[in-house]
Amino acid sequence: MNGVSFAECSARERIALLFDAGSFQEWLPPAARVMSPHLAQLGVPAAFDDGIAIGQALLDGECLFVAAQEGQFMGGGVGEVHGAKLTGLLQRALRDRPKAVVLLAESGGVRLHEANAGLIAVSEVMRAVLDVRAAGVPVIVLIGGANGCFGGMGIVARCADHIVMSDIARLSMSGPEVIEASHGVEEFDSRDRALVWRTTGGKHRFLTGDCDVLVDDDVASFRAAAVAAVQDSGICRAVSRESLELEHAELSRRLDLKSEGADALSVWQRLGVVDAARIPELDADAVRALRPAVAGMAG
Repeated sequence: MNGVSFAECSARERIALLFDAGSFQEWLPPAARVMSPHLAQLGVPAAFDDGIAIGQALLDGECLFVAAQEGQFMGGGVGEVHGAKLTGLLQRALRDRPKAVVLLAESGGVRLHEANAGLIAVSEVMRAVLDVRAAGVPVIVLIGGANGCFGGMGIVARCADHIVMSDIARLSMSGPEVIEASHGVEEFDSRDRALVWRTTGGKHRFLTGDCDVLVDDDVASFRAAAVAAVQDSGICRAVSRESLELEHAELSRRLDLKSEGADALSVWQRLGVVDAARIPELDADAVRALRPAVAGMAG
């Protein structure tokens, strides 16, 4: 696994390499042909698994429920069946109580082809994530695919207990093209790759607290981070009024950090990072070393 790019793997390749060899048991596999009822009507090719693999697997001997989105099918977009499979997995977790639920997220958000059906599906996934967390089963999200994690799935990820991202991963509510289309290139130039990664990339999300662990684009690194998360007895974070108030206070702090400039560089500087302009050049180890100083500044 060492040296195998997480971003370059398909959904099932990630499952096969991340979890204990041969342990994945897929539910509703392609042979079941549970497909979107909408795409064919629009003349759009469908997939026998609707772009997501779900099931159970062992990770270092622990039984987990697993879902992996396939970024190569419609950018991992969520439609009615795609969302129903993910919701069903989470609802089964309420019954069977696995050690954890692990979501390998790669999605541009809701499929425009399925519009309201996709939006409803995402809302059902969010509710199911919160129900599973309330039942004491942690939800862990791994983000490292080439398509990033955007739109409704970006919200789903932030509803989870624990997020692991690679230094080339991206996480955001709106994608760069969506922001540019809505507010103009002056607001956000989606062709400026450096800007896009500074704003939505794993390094920025790690430093600002939107993800818990930053790793290299390496399957072995993701596996090690997932094993550590599953073994962490304090990972399941209760959702309460107090925790929500703390979250709101943190969001207010971030708005203050942004007030003197929209670019991530200014945010990193206000977080107390010395020579912030070097962050895009640093590897994951070097960025992780900055976190204690940033956390101290935040406090």
